Amino acid sequence: MLWPALTIVACAAALALHFWWRAKLRRERESWLAGRAREENREQTAAAEVRAQQAALFDSMIEGVLVLDDAGCVQFANRAFAQMFTTTGGLRGRVLLEAVRLNEIVEIVQRAGQEGRVIDHELRLPGEPECWLQINAAALTSVDRRRLGTILVFHNLTRIKKLERTRQEFVANVSHELRTPLSLIKGYAETLLAGAKDNPEVAERFLRVIERNAQRLDLLIQDLLTISALESGRVQLDLQPVSLPPVAEEVLASFKERATARGVKLVNTLPDLTANADAGRVQQVLANLVDNAVKYGRDGGTVSIGGRAAENGLIEVFVQDDGPGIPAEALERVFERFYRVDKARSREQGGTGLGLAIVKHIVQSHGGAVWVTNEPGKGATFFFTLPGAQ
Repeated sequence: MLWPALTIVACAAALALHFWWRAKLRRERESWLAGRAREENREQTAAAEVRAQQAALFDSMIEGVLVLDDAGCVQFANRAFAQMFTTTGGLRGRVLLEAVRLNEIVEIVQRAGQEGRVIDHELRLPGEPECWLQINAAALTSVDRRRLGTILVFHNLTRIKKLERTRQEFVANVSHELRTPLSLIKGYAETLLAGAKDNPEVAERFLRVIERNAQRLDLLIQDLLTISALESGRVQLDLQPVSLPPVAEEVLASFKERATARGVKLVNTLPDLTANADAGRVQQVLANLVDNAVKYGRDGGTVSIGGRAAENGLIEVFVQDDGPGIPAEALERVFERFYRVDKARSREQGGTGLGLAIVKHIVQSHGGAVWVTNEPGKGATFFFTLPGAQ
């Protein structure tokens, strides 16, 4: 009877051990799986953080970045790229031509695949506003030289292109402005040397022409130096409380003789306003505006200076004439260097074409703004703002 009982006990013990071992293995497996899941979750979280950091890094770049796979489909595009090409919606997975709509960029990708890379390719995007891009592309390959895709970086060259064009136009304009008086001075001097000096009446007339054009050259050079200093920020403003009515009165007094010769009435209607400004520069602004108003206003007309206290602590000043006004198409360009509404009349009056550009830079250096309103046949009004004195 003992052996059957022992057998039963042994079998029961074996079964208990078996079930205990299975439970232990199950618990260990579940623990391992939970640990593995936690590890995978940590890896996924870390990978997501890395991707987020990379996306934030690329989106903070001012250069556009585009990554394509081997089939030419978009894998990544940063915010700057989307802004450059005004794309909407998600780009991932889209074909390159669909994303950029430019065959020239597709050709650049093909060249990068054949040559390995393309450097400093310049491209003007179609349409307005003007946008120039410099494109660098490189093929992406694996360790075993297998083609993985292409990366393209787009640099915005628009500002540089505009500056280059401005510089070229400036040099051309300066050359043109210098050529005319120099040609006259040279021509009249040669005529005098050829014998005209022996005729006192002719000699005096020729010398007056030479003197007038020499003065014009001097004015042009002074204005060029002034605008160069203003644009480069080398001008230091002596900011002080400036009472504007006396400054306006002094400017009008300096033009009294010229205004009287044309029958122009000069009026100062400025109220008692005080600006925080450089008095000499404010006088220069008013002098340029009054000079233009007297030159291009009508004979027997009126030129007036006025103003008011504006919002945000600013003072608004205007110079108004009642002449023929400014053509509508010229209103946005009158503050450009060397721009003239009436080129022949401006040169005849001795203008350099830089006066209003100087006005704009002086006002902006004070933190103000300048603009013009116009009523054809009834005159133009030039406004500018200055910070009020506290």
